[in-house]
Amino acid sequence: MESWGEVEQSGDSKEFIVSAQLHISAAAAVALRKPLNPRKKGDKRESVKQLIGNVDDKKLKEKSSWLSGSKGPSSRGQWRSATCKLSEQGDRCLLNIYVDESIMWCTAYIHLLNQTDIREASASLFFRKDCLSIHCAAGKRWAASSTLEEPIYLQFNSTNACNTWLALLRSYALPEIYGRWFFPAEGGSYRMWRQVDLTVIQGRNLGNNKPFEVLDEDGNDSASEPDPIDLDVYCEILLNKTSCARTTVKKGIGSPQWHEIFVLSDLPPFEGLDIWVWREKKHFKPSVLGTVRIALNNFRRGEAVEGWFPVLQSGSIASDIQVGELRMKIRVDEEIILPYSAYHKLLKTFRARNFLDWMSDFETKLKLKTIGWQMMAISIANNTAIEQVQELAHREVDGSQSSHTTLFRGNTILTKIVELCMKYYGKAFLEASVGPVIRRLIAEKVAIEVDPMRTPKGAKEAEKGLELLLNWCQEFWKQIYSVREECPPEMRRLFCTIRELVEERFSSSGNSAIQAKHDLRWQGVSAFCFLRFIVPAILNPHLFHLYPGLPSPPVQRSLTLIAKVIQSLANLNQTVQKEEFMRGVKHFLAENSPAMVDYIVVVSTPVKDFRSGKMADWHERSNVINALKLRASSMPILYRESIPLLPHTLDVPRQLAIVTSAVIRHSQAYFTEDRPSAEDEELHEFCARCFEVEEQALQRVSQLAAQLSANQQRRHFSYPYPSTSSIFTQPSSPGPPSSPSSRRADRPATAPDAENSRTRLISESTNSLAVPPSSPSHPITFQSRNKLLHFKSSSTDSIGSRFAKDAPSSPSILVSTSSSVDIDDPKRKRGLLRGIWRR
Repeated sequence: MESWGEVEQSGDSKEFIVSAQLHISAAAAVALRKPLNPRKKGDKRESVKQLIGNVDDKKLKEKSSWLSGSKGPSSRGQWRSATCKLSEQGDRCLLNIYVDESIMWCTAYIHLLNQTDIREASASLFFRKDCLSIHCAAGKRWAASSTLEEPIYLQFNSTNACNTWLALLRSYALPEIYGRWFFPAEGGSYRMWRQVDLTVIQGRNLGNNKPFEVLDEDGNDSASEPDPIDLDVYCEILLNKTSCARTTVKKGIGSPQWHEIFVLSDLPPFEGLDIWVWREKKHFKPSVLGTVRIALNNFRRGEAVEGWFPVLQSGSIASDIQVGELRMKIRVDEEIILPYSAYHKLLKTFRARNFLDWMSDFETKLKLKTIGWQMMAISIANNTAIEQVQELAHREVDGSQSSHTTLFRGNTILTKIVELCMKYYGKAFLEASVGPVIRRLIAEKVAIEVDPMRTPKGAKEAEKGLELLLNWCQEFWKQIYSVREECPPEMRRLFCTIRELVEERFSSSGNSAIQAKHDLRWQGVSAFCFLRFIVPAILNPHLFHLYPGLPSPPVQRSLTLIAKVIQSLANLNQTVQKEEFMRGVKHFLAENSPAMVDYIVVVSTPVKDFRSGKMADWHERSNVINALKLRASSMPILYRESIPLLPHTLDVPRQLAIVTSAVIRHSQAYFTEDRPSAEDEELHEFCARCFEVEEQALQRVSQLAAQLSANQQRRHFSYPYPSTSSIFTQPSSPGPPSSPSSRRADRPATAPDAENSRTRLISESTNSLAVPPSSPSHPITFQSRNKLLHFKSSSTDSIGSRFAKDAPSSPSILVSTSSSVDIDDPKRKRGLLRGIWRR
């Protein structure tokens, strides 16, 4: 019987137990073949046999990867069954990990870890989902083998289990909080959050050696293009010298295409991002071809930078050898998160309208299109997301002039947010619908072609391709139809609303042709379920995390043909095939059309939430959730808010901080170039609330900066007493502080520190406190168009003036940065990239 989340209480101690899969590297696996506690010589041999026997047995029972048969670095090491036991012992918390239920593998001291040390592991590392990585430095773990320095990787049996244990472990770790002396009731002034969005697009000239040359002003390289080299390459992404993601292996001839997206969230303070380009060769170990070194501090927060980055061999700048280039897109986010109460006015304004109306204003007036997920997450936490989407659907259908052929086909706010809802709620449903079949087709390298003009043997080979296409279409449809009952309740409610709206609008129409179209209500649902969800996942499985990386061109062609047939089936129209060579699927469409109608009926019929009843471990997990809530109730505010909310692991203050920064950045041009009209009153109020939050963040940061400056002066002019500034330079702990050697003083780039390198910035910023606060009747004014950065602020380019007449008066700290780069200027953008490379 699997043990999940069993809670044992003895006095003040608590224990939580869960079964998981543990990754053991090839070097560390040697320890399992040796007796950990040898006794007598006679017992030793028997113990070794027993251990070796357990190793062989567990290998057979090992949980398979979601991508079987993968080659490359993911195949190193092994996954073993493990039992994790989390023990709370007063102010301490220990995570004991046992292999094969009896062998003690390691112990992690969770109470000494930072919350950023416990985060989700990228599925690209091992081609496994629902994994957590625990980064334990020396002194924060005990292991049977002294060589174990790599992170601990645990895979859980479900996403809910992974999320629950992520929240549970972080509840015992140290959040990155600053300034607890100023706000003891809240636990501190603010906390930090960081994320890097990295897209590895393609490479070129990989393996060709040439001296590193800086491009001219026009971005041209005078050197001639070298000949391509035949090699297999993949990229490994390292953050702060720790591997956190990797691409798939591609042929390096010409320009290998990856188009793989990596979202690295909940990160520790930035030090550097390295992309190692590895070269693979049969019968040889992989070797590093070159490295792309990136200084993340050079990136403006919240803005994406895309360009070609040189791949350099190790060495000084004077002797660097360029061995190719990588085209990448990078976005760096770093936010100061205030307590939830600081966003009270902003939330009140937010809830006054449908969040989709806010999104519409942001997109049309502020040209802001990147915070749809954050807006939806806030509504999800408020339990109003589905209702608000349904409300907008009613308005759009009632006031739309679209015909039955164009309804829901446009790229509107409604269609965009329904896509986000389906991606959010339907991850498991999509995986069950097409994930296994897609991976099997790619693994078998199925190449389908039915166009006689594209086949070397003409019509004869095209007939075989048609037969193969029908077989795989049947496989896909069989899998999709078999899991129709697993459609999430939230998606069913949305689909039901869409079906009812279409029925109401077109059933009363006087157009007999439309009335005769009985399939219109089903097509309204399929316009979302298939056209915008299942079919795009078949076309681009890597974008929906169904397969890592792009398939080969022949396989991609196969997926394209299958997607065409499935979409035609969803449209319930057997005569829409424009190509002559595709008319052979007409019989397949006619045969499966009744089943498609039944499928749409099922997914558009609301049901009660069945997930809690079907999960055998729901009771045990609910015990863990209740214990977590009880523990969080006694924490300071910022500590409690740093724990992600279950079951969706939402962090509402974080989402509000991201929205605030984004609105401030994009509202400057709108309110300086266009005078707000009466229609913009609501948008104006929302922006005013955002600037009020920004003022609070600046005030809190200035307090820490002033205190730090005073502490430094006292240390300079008086006898050196024990430093009191450590409270600002490392996360504060709810329990007794640990020894200085047990924890590194991690510091975000936007938070005060006690290093001499920051003294000049602090002195300059404190001198700028003479900025007079504006009076309540001061009109809306803006500074000059020079780039301004708030010193230690949540938004690095927000405006220094008061935005609204009712904004609170508080001193601001501004640092003018004349060296800021305008990303829109191509020449300056190249200069920025060259600066990043050389850094």
